[in-house]
Amino acid sequence: MERIKVVIRYINGQLLKGTTIDFFPNKDRFHVTPMDKPLDNPVEVIVNKLKAVFVVRDFKGVPQYNERSGYPEGNKHYGSLLEVTFSDGEVLLGSCMSFDLKRQGFFISPTDPKSNNLRIFVVCSALKRIRQLLANATDYVEIPIPGRKK
Repeated sequence: MERIKVVIRYINGQLLKGTTIDFFPNKDRFHVTPMDKPLDNPVEVIVNKLKAVFVVRDFKGVPQYNERSGYPEGNKHYGSLLEVTFSDGEVLLGSCMSFDLKRQGFFISPTDPKSNNLRIFVVCSALKRIRQLLANATDYVEIPIPGRKK
């Protein structure tokens, strides 16, 4: 099985970079081999303690690169265009083929094809708000998060 490069963001702000071979969106835990300790035993990661799992091209990224936060006019995206706001205030924009907020999470794909993030697994329990952007990308529909009041 191929190792996947991931950056794990915990709800408490902790960060873990490493590789995994057993991450599945329907499982409640998986294991990450830290990039700085590749010979150590993998760390068990519990999904409900996370904010998101970023599947990345590489661990360095390009710090000076300003990622595009929308689609250029005329470019098509697949699925729904979503704006997700996490409990800590961070906002991500991406497209999503399907999502069910009753599950533990869902994948979004960044709007910028040059992003270091290939896809992001958003953990629903870490969300503050989610909006589905409409065709003009300025209007939106607020999507209620189960079990949360506005």
